[in-house]
Amino acid sequence: MDTVQAIKQRFEIIGNDPKLNRAIEKAIQVAPTDITVLVAGESGVGKENIPKIIHSLSHRKHGKYIAVNCGAIPEGTIDSELFGHEKGAFTGATNTREGYFEVADGGTIFLDEVGELPLTTQVRLLRVLENGEFIKVGSSQVQKTDVRIVAATNVNLFDAIEKGKFREDLYYRLSTVDITLPPLRDRKDDIHLLFRKFVADFAHKYKMPPLKLDENAIQLLQKFRWSGNIRQLRNVAEQISVLETNRDISAVTLQSYLPAQGSNLPSVIKDKKSESDFSTEREILYKVLFDMKSDLNDLKKLTLELIQNGSSKVQETNQNLIKKIYGSKENDSEIDFEEEPRSALIASQNTEDIYQENDDNYLFAETIEEEETLRLEQKEIEMIKKSLEKNKGKRKAAADELGISERTLYRKIKQFDL
Repeated sequence: MDTVQAIKQRFEIIGNDPKLNRAIEKAIQVAPTDITVLVAGESGVGKENIPKIIHSLSHRKHGKYIAVNCGAIPEGTIDSELFGHEKGAFTGATNTREGYFEVADGGTIFLDEVGELPLTTQVRLLRVLENGEFIKVGSSQVQKTDVRIVAATNVNLFDAIEKGKFREDLYYRLSTVDITLPPLRDRKDDIHLLFRKFVADFAHKYKMPPLKLDENAIQLLQKFRWSGNIRQLRNVAEQISVLETNRDISAVTLQSYLPAQGSNLPSVIKDKKSESDFSTEREILYKVLFDMKSDLNDLKKLTLELIQNGSSKVQETNQNLIKKIYGSKENDSEIDFEEEPRSALIASQNTEDIYQENDDNYLFAETIEEEETLRLEQKEIEMIKKSLEKNKGKRKAAADELGISERTLYRKIKQFDL
């Protein structure tokens, strides 16, 4: 039986961390079986090595090994990619296509980022896991496949289950055996080993002397969080190998290649407003505006009655309306309209110019709105005329200048009889 050390040499896995060794041991143990395996770990920890080990040590090693990145395939085509499709099943399906489960019959499929699978595809995958059956897109014929599935995820599937994004029954079918790879920050003694391996590889690749870190640089390397794990460490090693002419690297030099802690990976902006948030705010704003308009109309109605009928009579017949507009005062004392809106209006304006005595429902706001509308129309007519004159009657040029379509300009010309 292959040992852990032999497997690490064969697959170029660097490190002696106990958690890493345990993960490899479990892969060796489950390889001869057909047990479904779920590999967990952060992005960049090297999860892709585990399914390769399992496949190479299994009785399926002479069959096909297919790695599928579930997060990289669009939702509309992933069923076709995995299970195939019949000719004419959808637009663009000009030929019958074999899916990965048909092609890999007798072999192994590695489903990376399995947590990104759409729910409809999860149902199809569950059927394959339970009885080895699948149906091509656009077909009604059930087909059989004998495939070993190894899945991997860098997300917490329990959280996805709680949010309704991942099926609980599928999780338990996939995780017959769990193999978890530790993040690089938990393998501090392996960090320098990996860095030395990378700089040696790049020195050979770019035909230059290998880098060498001093003690302070080694300590800095081991203390860094490495959120991108092995992938990030490799990128930093390549940058320094290419850019530094001095092959002895100090902590100061190394620090210049390390991003600020917490900012080395793209961040998700959680407080970004969604379209639904803006829609809700818009609805609230509309409600406030409508309420303000209603209050304004009530105020104008009351003011008109005050001017026409006097304050005493109005107070007797409009108590509810008065309280709504002015609020309740202490001890329910009467509101002195002689000091409030009536005197202010009479003192500042000639009421005969604002109100029409023969129309009790007349509101002066309508007059103001009408005047504003007329002024806007006059401005619009003036702008259209100027633009047409400037462009010598060419409607297309005038429309472009005004920022409207030619059809809209034609309608405006007809509307204003220009």
